[in-house]
Amino acid sequence: MFTGVIPSQRILASILILAWAAAAKPHPVPLEKNTTDAQCLECHGERTKGKVVHPAMGSGCQSCHLLRIAKDITRVTLTTATPVKLCIQCHADKNAADVKGQIHQPAIRDCLKCHDPHSTDNKALLLKPASGDSKESNLCLECHTTGLNLPAKGSRHAALDMGCDTCHVTHKTKADPASEFRDHLTKPTPALCLDCHQKDDALIKAHKGQPFEKADCVSCHNPHQSSSPKLMQAFVHSAFEGGACDTCHAEPKDGKVVLTQPSEKELCGMCHAEQVEKIAKAKVPHPGAQGDCTSCHNPHAGRTPGFLQPDPVSACLACHPDQAEQIAKAYPHQPASAAGCATCHEPHGGDNAKLLRAKSPNELCLECHGPDRSPVKVENQNLVTIFDGKVRLPGDYFSKLPAVPVKNGIGHPTDRHPVSNVIDVNTKKVTEINCLTCHQPHGSAKADLLTRDQANNMDFCKTCHANGLNLKSVANGGK
Repeated sequence: MFTGVIPSQRILASILILAWAAAAKPHPVPLEKNTTDAQCLECHGERTKGKVVHPAMGSGCQSCHLLRIAKDITRVTLTTATPVKLCIQCHADKNAADVKGQIHQPAIRDCLKCHDPHSTDNKALLLKPASGDSKESNLCLECHTTGLNLPAKGSRHAALDMGCDTCHVTHKTKADPASEFRDHLTKPTPALCLDCHQKDDALIKAHKGQPFEKADCVSCHNPHQSSSPKLMQAFVHSAFEGGACDTCHAEPKDGKVVLTQPSEKELCGMCHAEQVEKIAKAKVPHPGAQGDCTSCHNPHAGRTPGFLQPDPVSACLACHPDQAEQIAKAYPHQPASAAGCATCHEPHGGDNAKLLRAKSPNELCLECHGPDRSPVKVENQNLVTIFDGKVRLPGDYFSKLPAVPVKNGIGHPTDRHPVSNVIDVNTKKVTEINCLTCHQPHGSAKADLLTRDQANNMDFCKTCHANGLNLKSVANGGK
């Protein structure tokens, strides 16, 4: 029964459909409502001439297109509001809303970014081949610069010349942090690498005789290009970079790695004694830091500082699956979902609750969001540091990060709104407030990371300010 109220989603869908129809250009000649597919192909016959033809063509033009006829003007539109909505009617397994894991961005928004909907000369109906050395010839290079602009002393993987699809399957994904799914690989490493790099004397010598058959090649090597020789990753452990393998490794025995010290922690402690001491003496210990260092760190190299494996986020989520649910929401907090948990938390133990890098939530948040933030540029590297050099971030990290105009505990979200504890001068009652009163630290279903996944509107404000005529009457209900 119609109640007189149309849900906002239905209104939005109606607007999109009308906008799509309005955006369609008038057809060059007026058409009749009973126009047949054969008549369409009299002019558009080239749409069926490619070496690879979309099977949907066999269902007829009007399985995907609508004729909208008004007097002597004909517009041809899709049967859905957007191309991706049309595609997933048949390709439901590609629906980004249902797919878990890392998804290729064009697959979320627009299938036609990569595919021709009718026919092409390329497999999978791609607009161009997935091989070639320029964006004019290689479809992937229209968005990715992989293999281009190689540094003077850098190295480039020869496999790039074989085509991106030699190693990648664009739509392969899964809720698994392994590189096979994160990077859409045809098979897991090292099996993928050993398809070309056979285990011969040269490869064994390059790895100093150490067993590497079960190692993840891309933990040490960039699979595309590097600013260093031999495709080394961006960040390399100093002992490994200097070729001093015998500092950590003895001769292997029975095909297994043998260390020069009785345990991993003793071995790492030879150089990283300060971290061993921090772990032992922390007021707030991190249980995860009590085990082997290589549970979190790759001992050789990595894509990010600290060589966290498989990456700075997944390294933590293996033990903290509850946070995985938070950052899987529609609006994850960037440090939690990309930069890494150690941006805000002390991974080896600390002095503050929740292992935070600052004594209070506000101090922590304002390190990045405050008006006086002061990241320090790292010399000769595209990095900046915060928290007195303890955290390293990409050089452009703050370029799109707005500063909040907070001074003396007030200023957000309005000029006089407090962001720290407020004392009623008459009753002496303290109303506790900090950034976490209104915001979630890891992720939210709605923009602005507001608590309880609430929308940014007056209903949210009323959780504290129930009396709109007296804003000093506050009931702290944001958390």
